[in-house]
Amino acid sequence: MDTSRLPSRDVALRTMKKWIAILLIAAIGGAALYTYATLTFAYSDGERAGFVLKLSRKGWLCKTWEGELQMLAIPGALPEKFHFTVPDSAIAEKINGVLGKQVTLHYEEHIGIPSTCFGDTGYFVKDVEVIKQ
Repeated sequence: MDTSRLPSRDVALRTMKKWIAILLIAAIGGAALYTYATLTFAYSDGERAGFVLKLSRKGWLCKTWEGELQMLAIPGALPEKFHFTVPDSAIAEKINGVLGKQVTLHYEEHIGIPSTCFGDTGYFVKDVEVIKQ
């Protein structure tokens, strides 16, 4: 048997390393594309009215603004809390200025976010309005 025609071990090793690198780059690219899509495209959007009870900046490595809104309750019913994330510091400052007042939060819901680095909830507040009484 003529061994000169068989690929050398070095060629096979280089080919295997090349395929592993291609698969690794494809996996990283796919994860980045998935993260971009979940943060860019909203599943739903809407408004919630109530009183902002708290807003705090939390996280060990990734600091995010997390808040809690006590929604307006129907008389005789228990009040419901709405937990939200504020991705923009300018909006967080606006919310801090209206703590304790009756407000409407405009939000977008994002589903499938792969990490809590982008927020503890999928509800991202985009604007806040004070309700005139």
